[in-house]
Amino acid sequence: MTRQLRCEVKKLIEFQNVSFSYDSKTPVLQKINLTIKKGETVGLIGANGAGKSTIMKLIPGLLHGEGTILVDGLPVARTNLPVIRQKTGYVLQDSDNQMFMPTVFEDLMFGLRNYGLSREAAEARVDEVLDQLGLQELKYRHNHKLSGGEKKMAAIATVLAMRPEVILMDEPSATLDPVNRRMVIRTIQALPQTKLIASHDLDMILETCDRVILLSHGKIAADGDCKTILSDGALLEQNRMELPLCMQTPGR
Repeated sequence: MTRQLRCEVKKLIEFQNVSFSYDSKTPVLQKINLTIKKGETVGLIGANGAGKSTIMKLIPGLLHGEGTILVDGLPVARTNLPVIRQKTGYVLQDSDNQMFMPTVFEDLMFGLRNYGLSREAAEARVDEVLDQLGLQELKYRHNHKLSGGEKKMAAIATVLAMRPEVILMDEPSATLDPVNRRMVIRTIQALPQTKLIASHDLDMILETCDRVILLSHGKIAADGDCKTILSDGALLEQNRMELPLCMQTPGR
């Protein structure tokens, strides 16, 4: 008889009864439980105020709530934050808040040098990431002269240069024109890392994610297959959302 070995998929992010409130009166998250495994690309969706950005900020310890959050088995606590932030890369919604050095090259070098890489090793890593994303022409460009799409791609490059296990993306397609939006979608599709993407752009979520977590009033209203949830018009409408445009019938 052939013995079948089971290989358990590694859990990278775990929320155990996590709650959060910006004040004592209005809970933003209420006893959230979720697990994200290695290799998953998960879309985090919901109406404004549902708690998407709060979840994103809790993972690297930018916010602190009640309950337990684990990143690769480590509790998100002050003593673990340096290691946890090496494991997680956060692409902010507004790239202007992420790209603060004069040039793309200097932005990529900044994080690598602060993490202790020699200048030679850091420069090699910069070239590796820019080659991976096809962005060598941006290397010495000034950030204030980049288009919205170029700046978003450069922000993704700064995160990838740190070689995180998990990439967090907050509204990665927001404000982008169709060409730059398509460029970002293709980049997300090609990234091998575990990804958590918070977005109102359900068509983008449909193209990039295998699984969706739908938040409503600080709770998980649905968690499952991306296509199944995003094609459920009644569920989305109940939670103040609409079908992706590609699924809507003309005249809707």
